[in-house]
Amino acid sequence: MDRTITYHIDSASAGLRIEQFLRRQGYSYQNLTQLKKMPQSILVNGNWTYMRTVLNANDTLTVRIQEHESSPNIPPVKLPLDIIYEDEDIIVVNKPAGMPVHPSLNNYRNSLANALMYYYQAQGLPFIFRCTNRLDRDTSGLTVIAKHLVSSSILSALAVKHEITREYLAIVRGTPAPPAGTINAPVGRTGSSLIERKIDFEHGEHAVTHYRVLDTKNGHSLVSLFLETGRTHQIRVHMKYISHPLIGDYLYNPDMEHMSRQALHSYRLAFRHPVTGEPLEFTAPMPEDMRRVLGI
Repeated sequence: MDRTITYHIDSASAGLRIEQFLRRQGYSYQNLTQLKKMPQSILVNGNWTYMRTVLNANDTLTVRIQEHESSPNIPPVKLPLDIIYEDEDIIVVNKPAGMPVHPSLNNYRNSLANALMYYYQAQGLPFIFRCTNRLDRDTSGLTVIAKHLVSSSILSALAVKHEITREYLAIVRGTPAPPAGTINAPVGRTGSSLIERKIDFEHGEHAVTHYRVLDTKNGHSLVSLFLETGRTHQIRVHMKYISHPLIGDYLYNPDMEHMSRQALHSYRLAFRHPVTGEPLEFTAPMPEDMRRVLGI
């Protein structure tokens, strides 16, 4: 994809080299290296120049991102795609339960990446799949995908700095007590399993989840959860740890009476736009299978 980003240099940025200015905008060293390899990717006042050029007040700096290749090994497949938001830098999608984010050996043609590859190929556009907040196959809800190398780098940095707010909705067995709290317990691998996780205070990775009970019906609770860290299966493992596992979770609570998948939905995402800095917030309604359990 081709993306042109324009910056107007003010007096506070005058005297900086272009590479210094772009680093302050969130560009990574890898971004700068990649841009150097693209033809006439950096212009000042319409003239091609080098990264070490010094900027002056009132200059217009233009960055031309040119990506003409697509991700290999992701066949385009026409699949349902619920797009919540899209601009030149990002796309936010409400992923259905049962759809993996990435193709895999047993799910090579039914992933979100396949659907997006088809969506962009139909427009005659190349596409490299860069997902910022990955969801488990059976977790529904919001995920944000970067559309080029710069937005990907900046979104990843926001995630590392915990500047992407992620709120999930889950249905658990019973009613957690107290009705709001924080779970601080490290998560690690279970034996030789590549998938299953457990609480491991000796070898696990730091993991923090904040929860709040929203409603209780029919022996189940609707819980709002905020991730402070993003470990694999963090919510699923943490809720089992406090004896209130998600219903329908084949790994950690194989109780399929009401749900055939873990009752977990990525409900809200909030973050600064990776290029403009504008605050963004998105929500996706709770899916029908979870609403049915709660009778709403």
